[in-house]
Amino acid sequence: MTEPVEFETVSPPDEPARQAALARHEQLTKPPGSLGRLEELGTWLAACQGQCPPNPLRRPRIVVFAGDHGVAARGVSAYPSEVTAQMVANFVAGGAAINVLAAAVGAEVRVVDMAVDANTPDEVAELKVRRASGSIDREDALTDDEVNAAIAAGKSIVDDEVDSGADLLVAGDMGIGNTTAAAVLIAALTGTEPVAVVGRGTGIDDAAWMRKTAAIRDALRRAKPVTADPVALLRTVAGADIAAMAGFLAQAAVRRTPVVLDGVIAGAAALVAEEMAPGARAWWVAGHRSTEPAHTLVLEQLDLEPLLDMKMRLGEGSGAAAAIPLLTMSVRILSDMATFAEAGITGPAGDDPEEPGIDPDAT
Repeated sequence: MTEPVEFETVSPPDEPARQAALARHEQLTKPPGSLGRLEELGTWLAACQGQCPPNPLRRPRIVVFAGDHGVAARGVSAYPSEVTAQMVANFVAGGAAINVLAAAVGAEVRVVDMAVDANTPDEVAELKVRRASGSIDREDALTDDEVNAAIAAGKSIVDDEVDSGADLLVAGDMGIGNTTAAAVLIAALTGTEPVAVVGRGTGIDDAAWMRKTAAIRDALRRAKPVTADPVALLRTVAGADIAAMAGFLAQAAVRRTPVVLDGVIAGAAALVAEEMAPGARAWWVAGHRSTEPAHTLVLEQLDLEPLLDMKMRLGEGSGAAAAIPLLTMSVRILSDMATFAEAGITGPAGDDPEEPGIDPDAT
């Protein structure tokens, strides 16, 4: 039997570095706080790196976790399950949205087949747990051994990436039916009724929406007895892909590596990861707000404010990738921007930013 996965205690980001970043922002040639959340982001990254100014982000890594879900057979998606394997091939070929976005922001993409219901190339199937997870409305998604193997896979991927120099991580997803599993996890962990977490996913019509609602209702009944046990919850109603993502997000915090969260699938995994490794959420920032209604519940539960709201719902890590330039800019502001002393500019005096310092309305 596969041994249960344990995570080391998560330590918070470095407080002295955070304070140093706050102090440096006060000295840069701008009114204090005038760059808003860019200042907050830079301060957070300085704390994550344990130094101020922080180093530039040189090796962001996006890991796409792929897996099929048996519940897709209930007609909960606008696409057939065969699309998962086809999209994995598209990722490998570099033709998917996440490949394009990653290239635009200087990130690399890695694809991992955790439970695709097809044969995939060896380079992506090395950690595969099974072919398709169980239909969660009537059976467990995984066995005990499978859920432990999936969590361990996510943990080992972080270790590989961080040891290879990754300084920013994103967990992406691909799997027909995965929004159904994510909605069940989110409903279970937030105490929400099924109808409040059901979204349109791949663009389903009203009939499919009703089928999806029924599947989530039935799966949620199965989930409630194990809600307090994160591993049992993953085994019962998640899937190998989401279980691996949860292990990935928990271990990233253990390894003191910042993460940009994507949408509803990563959000569901994040809720479980926080249960497995308390305090992990301090190492995450929400890249965007998905149009999936359950994602807002995730953001509220984790107390995260999204960086973007672009009406995106693709998954793959796309919303997180779109936010990476903001993190890059936030670091460069702390490292490259001149201080008042360096620029020979009179800084703010007292508590009044207008007298005699810089006009806060000046551009």
